[in-house]
Amino acid sequence: MRVMGINALFHDPAAALVLDGRIVAAAEEERFSRRKHGKRPVPFSAWELPELSARWCLEHAGLDPSELDAVAYSYDPELARPAGHLGLDDPFDQLRQEYARRAPEFLAEALPGLDPAKVRFVPHHLAHAASAGQASPYPDCAVLVLDGRGECGSHLAGRYANRELTVLGAQSLPDSMGLFYEDLTQHLGFLRSSDEFKVMALASYGRPRFLDRLREYVALDGEGGFRTRPVPWATLVPPRPASAPWTEAHADIAASAQACLEEVLLGLVRWLHDRTGEETLTLAGGVALNCVANTRLHRDGPFERIWVQPAAGDAGTALGAALHLAHQKETVEAMPTAALGRGWSDAELRAWLERAAVPYEEPDDIAETVAEELAGDRIVAWFQGRSEYGPRALGHRSLLAHPGRAENLERLNAVKGREEFRPVAPMVLAERAAELFDGPLPSPYMLFVHDVRAEWRERIPAVVHVDGTARVQTVDRADEPLVARMIDGFERRTGLPAVVNTSLNTAGRPMVDDPRDALECFGSAPVDLLALGPFAIRRRRVFT
Repeated sequence: MRVMGINALFHDPAAALVLDGRIVAAAEEERFSRRKHGKRPVPFSAWELPELSARWCLEHAGLDPSELDAVAYSYDPELARPAGHLGLDDPFDQLRQEYARRAPEFLAEALPGLDPAKVRFVPHHLAHAASAGQASPYPDCAVLVLDGRGECGSHLAGRYANRELTVLGAQSLPDSMGLFYEDLTQHLGFLRSSDEFKVMALASYGRPRFLDRLREYVALDGEGGFRTRPVPWATLVPPRPASAPWTEAHADIAASAQACLEEVLLGLVRWLHDRTGEETLTLAGGVALNCVANTRLHRDGPFERIWVQPAAGDAGTALGAALHLAHQKETVEAMPTAALGRGWSDAELRAWLERAAVPYEEPDDIAETVAEELAGDRIVAWFQGRSEYGPRALGHRSLLAHPGRAENLERLNAVKGREEFRPVAPMVLAERAAELFDGPLPSPYMLFVHDVRAEWRERIPAVVHVDGTARVQTVDRADEPLVARMIDGFERRTGLPAVVNTSLNTAGRPMVDDPRDALECFGSAPVDLLALGPFAIRRRRVFT
């Protein structure tokens, strides 16, 4: 069965392709269009489809749209109700619903040859759930979904038994932990439905002194759900204009909201564990990208293990919707990797460089060349293999640096043009991770935070956040031999078994995806070397 999944209605439009139960491609539209998040989550953009990523998925598999057996659209307008009936202030939401109803026509126009009758609507939170429970390595698991909103809810709790879902609980709008966090994001001068991770980072600088006040507006209901009332944020902390510096009060309200979110999540997972008795919890929905909360669930929650969908936000519903439909006809396989996007052969990369007339080298081993550069405290743009699905750079589209220089945090934030309080992450071989870090291991998708062991904090200061933690990515040698060789080479030269890894992009831009993006980023940011496949492009040779 050939099933394409589409996410389009709110934000992070994406496409995914499942063939005979196997995930073969998944990509976000932003990587093609170069618009961050693909579009803003407003009703007037709901008609926009991930045309570029969908066409690429088909091209990658050698398929014509007419050959698809089904297209799964990750929203079901038949389940929706008017925004006013849901307690939401969204006067143009009817446009969103109309665009959703007409999605089959729009998709047939965007993908000539597609029969609109093959388009199936998959409820939004079922798509999120499938992206976790059906994509994870665990056929039997509990699943928890939290985000801003779906058709008329913001939460789903359930259990997968041999990949079959039983829904055990759901939360109706307007109660939403995702919208609670989005509201604060906007109050703090960040872009809502985009910059929630900045609030999480800022929280580490504050104290949760407003937590008791927030508990007046947010609480568990004791029955597997929760209640949220609009928080009068301005009575607690003045709003921050986007261009203004943050204050201690802003950090404190961020810390308070983070603590409040964690309390609710802990209550929900304890209820879910009581109902299922499962050992494994899988997570999806935008809230699942909160790696600090994920670690709290691992540390204080009842489940033995937690698996988080790497594309936990709305982009992941493209994959989940496709898996949900495919599973109705055949057995589906677990997600093999997050590297499900575009890739290029060495010959194709060489052709890009020749067309761009860029001087380049072809060293015997690009991993050793990069290790030498990093050991010399130079910044490297690392472009290898297929691009990642989801918001994390996982060693395919990364900026790399020396973790032993504390000033490299400020240096990288300056290169990327982002806020000074934002941390960068360590990338470490899986077999060495426990020596340096205490927390959920392995952590291949960078979705948890870990305490940096005391004896290592001064040795790798660039990756140590203000609270003594780091958001670790572990690397399995079998899965990522090139990355492993690079880390080995760096350790031989420095004695440090980890490197700094942050996404290959600059502020406000999507992660680099194709060779042109890589060359443009290299040309506009002070990066010392670009490792483009097996080729090395040195700044001092290009800009002399």
